[in-house]
Amino acid sequence: MSCLRSVFLLLAALLAAAAAFAQDYTAGAIKVSKVWTREVPGGAKVAAGFMTVTNTGKVPDTLIGGSIPFAAKFEVHEMKMDAGIMRMRRLEPGLVIKPGETVVLKPGSFHLMFIDLTQAPKRGTPVKGTVIFEKAGRIDVEYKVEPVGARDLGGGHGHH
Repeated sequence: MSCLRSVFLLLAALLAAAAAFAQDYTAGAIKVSKVWTREVPGGAKVAAGFMTVTNTGKVPDTLIGGSIPFAAKFEVHEMKMDAGIMRMRRLEPGLVIKPGETVVLKPGSFHLMFIDLTQAPKRGTPVKGTVIFEKAGRIDVEYKVEPVGARDLGGGHGHH
């Protein structure tokens, strides 16, 4: 067992090194990729986080929260059209990712809310944070900061 464990740990370390390079993060059956946020005007009290989450396992898992250094609160939200009105609500306990499913957190859909900001994300300065899953646990991630109005990672062509 201990020999297997050390091989596993070595593999895990190698995978982690590769993942950091590719900006993919895994824990258990959960894979997180394309992690980003947008610049917000100075003085803004909220910012949003986006990412792609894949559940490679056989059971559902739930994105229940996380943290980012410059926000007092971190919530999982959903935006959707309801009778022609865009409504945003907090998901309790969180966002369920079904087995084999990939969920994209993006503007106008599911997203993370960073609330009560002490400082604003700045373009070109990646921000480290964590996301927490009910089963997979805590995953350390790094958010790439895109310009205001970006619709996706590396988009940067949003209209103002």
